[in-house]
Amino acid sequence: MAVPSFVDKVTLHVAGGSGGDGVASVHREKFKPLGGPDGGNGGHGGDVILAVGADVTTLIDYHHEPHRRGTNGAPGAGSNRSGSNGDDLVLRVPEGTVVRDASGEVLADLIGPGTELVIAAGGRGGLGNAALASSKRKAPGFALKGEPGDELTITLELKVVADVGLIGFPSAGKSSLIASLSRARPKIADYPFTTLVPNLGVVTAGSTTFTVADVPGLIEGASEGRGLGHDFLRHVERCAALVHVIDCATVDPGRDPLTDLDVIEAELRAYAEATGSDLLDRPRLVALNKTDVPDAKEIAGFVRDELEARGLDVFDVSAASHAGLRELSFAMAEVVASRRAATPVAEVTRIVLRPKAEAGVGKEFTITQVNGQWIVRGEKPKRWVRQTDFSNDEAVGFLADRLNRLGVEDELLKLGATAGDDVVIGDEDDAVMFDFDPQIPAGAEVLGRRGEDLRIDQSDRRTNVQRREELAARRAYEAERREARGDVREPDWSFPEDDPALDGEGDEV
Repeated sequence: MAVPSFVDKVTLHVAGGSGGDGVASVHREKFKPLGGPDGGNGGHGGDVILAVGADVTTLIDYHHEPHRRGTNGAPGAGSNRSGSNGDDLVLRVPEGTVVRDASGEVLADLIGPGTELVIAAGGRGGLGNAALASSKRKAPGFALKGEPGDELTITLELKVVADVGLIGFPSAGKSSLIASLSRARPKIADYPFTTLVPNLGVVTAGSTTFTVADVPGLIEGASEGRGLGHDFLRHVERCAALVHVIDCATVDPGRDPLTDLDVIEAELRAYAEATGSDLLDRPRLVALNKTDVPDAKEIAGFVRDELEARGLDVFDVSAASHAGLRELSFAMAEVVASRRAATPVAEVTRIVLRPKAEAGVGKEFTITQVNGQWIVRGEKPKRWVRQTDFSNDEAVGFLADRLNRLGVEDELLKLGATAGDDVVIGDEDDAVMFDFDPQIPAGAEVLGRRGEDLRIDQSDRRTNVQRREELAARRAYEAERREARGDVREPDWSFPEDDPALDGEGDEV
């Protein structure tokens, strides 16, 4: 199997590095066995960054290695030592690379050397117990886990950035022309479709230096995928001007310069309408090629008046004898200089993609009831679930406190949730299911005269025996509720907005 040397479209799987876990540690030294929490934070995971490289011309590296991942952050350690951050992974791409997500939506168009796109952010490191300590929680016995990095599948599509594009039928002499105008050395042969990849050459005319792209040959139906046109028409989208290279020495039946020009223009028009590009607005030049052949020079004389009547600048050229190339190069330089003067200089940018809020503008979370289960969705609840070590009861209690402060518990009570109901938080892949266990509110403080607190004299504090009895009664009630529901413990992911069969059975806030 032949190994490609030029790749202009690849599918890339990228993932940011995971954040390191925080650590729960207690400071210990002689005569001070319990010196307080000193667990350090985990390091942040490394980002995956796409950066435009001036010397990169192909996406072939990502064709061979389509999976790329940032470095994970290191976990924290005792003595307040934080873990090191993961290294960023910089993927260098050619100028003119268009980045699309799995649905085909354009995420970024990378133009200008040095432009960067943070395509997959690394996960944040978890907090150690030293950072979690507060006036109410002086010695936390838990730490937060690091978050996973962003993970997504993208498509990189290269659109060659050239000032002038040479277009025309196969074997029209485009490769020979770019070889005569510049130091480019494309493959040249006497059969169609010799050029299989775009070739770039640098041309200097007077004080203007510009790049010329030799686009693989187009045929009728190229905009619909025939020949190589469907794959390479996009490479002329960024050109400041287009040069029709017309073969005046062709012996194919039904071919003549005017017909060739009309066919290529029709394909450009169809492609522009299908993609929404502005190809039809680009300046056009016509190069009547191979005029060193006597019959071709005669044919060029016949069609010149018709082409000029269409408002086109026409040049008789020969890649073999170099006749007319100087005039053509200066005409191209004039068009390029005018385009550059009218186009502002692009600044180097660093683009960071931010995920869209899942719960909508102004909302931290949404709650949906489906088949007796309460589905909690929102960025914060999902993040907090990922950070929680469910093997640690204190960490689970901390998660419950955070959700309560966010208002999840109050909203569940408002919607009619009762103790023992199933509450699901997280994505479908890593969802966590809880039994709803609402906290009993303490009520308002009962105060007497200034400086006094009547609660000191009250003796209604529950004993350990009473607490155990209440807990056993609550667990018995939850078990009874589960038995009545048939003990369905798997989350139901058929949300009301996705399943029309539910017809309004779900409630969302």
